[in-house]
Amino acid sequence: MVEKRLICPQRIRKIPKTFSWLDHRLVSDHHIDRLSHQAAALYLFLVTVADAQGLSYYSNQTILQRLTMDANTLMQARHELIRIGLIAYQKPLYQVLAVDTPIEATRKYPGHIQSLAQIFKQIGEGAS
Repeated sequence: MVEKRLICPQRIRKIPKTFSWLDHRLVSDHHIDRLSHQAAALYLFLVTVADAQGLSYYSNQTILQRLTMDANTLMQARHELIRIGLIAYQKPLYQVLAVDTPIEATRKYPGHIQSLAQIFKQIGEGAS
């Protein structure tokens, strides 16, 4: 087992006064496995700029410039995050949502687009 030790003790991470954080369930519940690099970049940006309620008013134009994406890529990344249940979007407002397990997210946000494979999997598992 690897012994943990601080590499740079003078720079221990602290939660800043400006609220921003990432939930470890993104990895442990495999949400991150389902994201393209572009969707992961958009999510990281939104989590970083969102307020304590997860709200961001950054315009699509600003996001395009900051992430060096084209409009189509941004739209696809946004739809991916909505489908997975990580964000909600109503122009011009983004909201980073609480991280849920994938099936819980679809139950809470039933209006989001799902693939046929996801629907059949939920039917097979008895999810409603």
